[in-house]
Amino acid sequence: MKAKLLMIQGTSSGSGKSTLVVALCRIFSNLGYRVSPFKAQNMTSNFHFIKRKGLVKRMAGIQSVQAIAARKEPDNRMNPILLKPLGDNISEIILGGIGNLKMTAEDYYKSFVLQKGLPKVLQDLNSLRNENDLIIIEGAGSPAEINLSDYDIANMILAERTKSKVLLVADIERGGCFAAIVGTMRLLSPSQRKLVKGIVINKFLGQKSILNNAIVRAEEMTKKRVIGIVPKLQFDIPSEDSLDQKRSKQSYSKRYLDEQINLVAITFKENIDMQYLLKFLNMK
Repeated sequence: MKAKLLMIQGTSSGSGKSTLVVALCRIFSNLGYRVSPFKAQNMTSNFHFIKRKGLVKRMAGIQSVQAIAARKEPDNRMNPILLKPLGDNISEIILGGIGNLKMTAEDYYKSFVLQKGLPKVLQDLNSLRNENDLIIIEGAGSPAEINLSDYDIANMILAERTKSKVLLVADIERGGCFAAIVGTMRLLSPSQRKLVKGIVINKFLGQKSILNNAIVRAEEMTKKRVIGIVPKLQFDIPSEDSLDQKRSKQSYSKRYLDEQINLVAITFKENIDMQYLLKFLNMK
């Protein structure tokens, strides 16, 4: 039986998608499931290098951390497309860990992402599904970027093609959380809204009860349930991008990284309705 699919999408960049995938990979691994992370397309300069059979391949560093959280070896199939920004609107296109193309954003969207990128994404995802019970897919940015929706293979295009169930995560620390939740849902098509099974509010500080009225209104407007309010947590895991320079990737010992992953997993598990999650995923 092929693995079930759960996609984590965000109302914005920085909402906590990567961290939630880390947490869920460890939570489901602890429950005894064979689980793997996946991100169709990632733009970053923070790489993990895989050396096999004389070849050196690259994948996003955060997907390698998610693999560790799932107790798996990092695998290029977990991140089929990697975009390395080179400046002047040009990126290196790294497909399956190997980079041999440089393209502008316009050319990438016009002649590559749907024609060559999406088939590779579906091939690698299908391969991982044959080896696991659950794939936890990380989206990119927001699914409501309507200027990119025709090419956005990291969010709803992939969710619709694979019938993935979706959790939407929103960052409350920056303000505008409920506007972002409602706005995101309203910008999605009716068929896309059906894929969203719940909402997670992330990075909250304070008494959760002060959110009660806002949550009721948001649930009424979106017809979706808020399944978790996760407190702001101090943790130290390599970031998706190289903006946080507190630690270099080389400074993370396996033991230390494992401790930080467990901290994140425990916090999310304690603050998310896991029974509801297991029920809509039909995990036994």
